Amino acid sequence: MTRPSRLSLFDLAPDKVLLDRYRILSPHRENGMSAAFRVMDESTSEERELQAFPASLFENSKQANSFGEALREWAHIHSEAIVSPEDIEVFEDGAVIIVTPFPEGTALRTAFKENGRFSAQEVLALGSSLLEGLETCHEAGVAHGDIKPTTIFMGASGPSLVDGGVTPGLWAAKHLGTRTALIGTPYYAPIEQFGGDCPDARSDVYNLATVMYELLTGAMPWRGRSYIEVFQSKMQPEAPSMRSIAPDVDVDPRLEAAIAQALRGKRMERHESAAAFRSSLAELSLA
Repeated sequence: MTRPSRLSLFDLAPDKVLLDRYRILSPHRENGMSAAFRVMDESTSEERELQAFPASLFENSKQANSFGEALREWAHIHSEAIVSPEDIEVFEDGAVIIVTPFPEGTALRTAFKENGRFSAQEVLALGSSLLEGLETCHEAGVAHGDIKPTTIFMGASGPSLVDGGVTPGLWAAKHLGTRTALIGTPYYAPIEQFGGDCPDARSDVYNLATVMYELLTGAMPWRGRSYIEVFQSKMQPEAPSMRSIAPDVDVDPRLEAAIAQALRGKRMERHESAAAFRSSLAELSLA
């Protein structure tokens, strides 16, 4: 395999072949840190997703290699709800490439925009499935770190999470002592991440509960149009009731209580694990 020392934008154009193996077919998705492409693995004739992180994201090659090592832990995660990396390459200039199976279906954000609010049964099924996948991750000692509607894909076989470990990996690579600036998505991140803490299992519980709340009510529990406003909104000890956000919502009080506990401002007051959150949901019958 021939690996160039640098990765440029010209290398990410359609029909270019990276690492003598991955032919770029089309752009797929992007965020503020990376861009992902639909590619053909010419060694297997299967489609994959190739995600490219630019060298400018890191201060030096040491950080880039630290990020790559953190993500390699995810190659050992085996769950239908988790899209795990198959190939990770760190270039000499600090650019990083991650190759995963192509995520099935469409992003939850797209489905939400097209179809509107989800029913309680749909949210319960989605939450339970993803929590089962998160249990596998947490048992292996890793946290997803940035669960949100754009990192959840809705496929025929159920929901799945992409970008696992990217946020904690960046935190580990870029940290200053024990803390760093917020790495994550403010609306979905728990309050402790605003203070510089690394995401953990209880952060994932909070992230997913925020998504579930949003799907049920059609709105975020935390208001604000700026970073500071969102931070101040999250300072309250618990999320506002769903009916205060969406007066017409009709949710079983037990489901709302389970989600509300996951959204507690103090980390230690939340469900202690994904397994505990899933157990609270398993007790519900919403037929």
